[in-house]
Amino acid sequence: MPVKPVVSFDCYRTLVDFDLNRPTLDIVRDRLDMVGVDHDEFLDNLRVMRFQGVANPYQRYADIVRQTLETCMLLHGVPYEDSDYERLMEEAKKFPVFPDVPPALRALKAGGYEIAILTNSDNDLIPYHLDTIGVEFDYVVTAEQAGAYKPRPQAWEKLFEVLPQSRDQITHAAQGWEYDIMPAKKYDIRRVWINRYNRKGSDFYQPYDELPDLSGLPGLLGV
Repeated sequence: MPVKPVVSFDCYRTLVDFDLNRPTLDIVRDRLDMVGVDHDEFLDNLRVMRFQGVANPYQRYADIVRQTLETCMLLHGVPYEDSDYERLMEEAKKFPVFPDVPPALRALKAGGYEIAILTNSDNDLIPYHLDTIGVEFDYVVTAEQAGAYKPRPQAWEKLFEVLPQSRDQITHAAQGWEYDIMPAKKYDIRRVWINRYNRKGSDFYQPYDELPDLSGLPGLLGV
């Protein structure tokens, strides 16, 4: 049988509303206020540290979350406890799927596409979110399997190793600009930026399609 075309997805903040800032702030707010730390500055520092964490030599995502939380609290003079990380990871397992996602995925599968995930996640964390999405994926590729995180090329190479499709049969859809849309430019695959947060793009990284959510993706791909 001919190989079906495939749409690969970033998972976190594309399919699942994976926003670590919300529970992080709930957990540490009182201590930030105790020492007079600006919430937005703390969360922005934490965002940069997480990007540095995935850019460094590979370690499990859970370890990156723990280390960056502890380091950011140390930077701001905020007392850290191991229970902070444990509470954060428990909350992360419960993040919801965006409501536009399941119908779009089902439409793609019904319209003759396979679907895949390329995620900066651990093998034991991603099943919680696959269950939440509730649509079966044909391929799931994690950073743990690749030994590297997007935007590192090893993550993309692992995806291309797993998928039977040639690159002209692959469409990659993602919210992550610096993690997905930028690095995938060099791989000669179609890219669809799911710009959920109304960020500014760049002509340098064209050509790519842009949608505000997944609801328009089946129509864009002719389903």
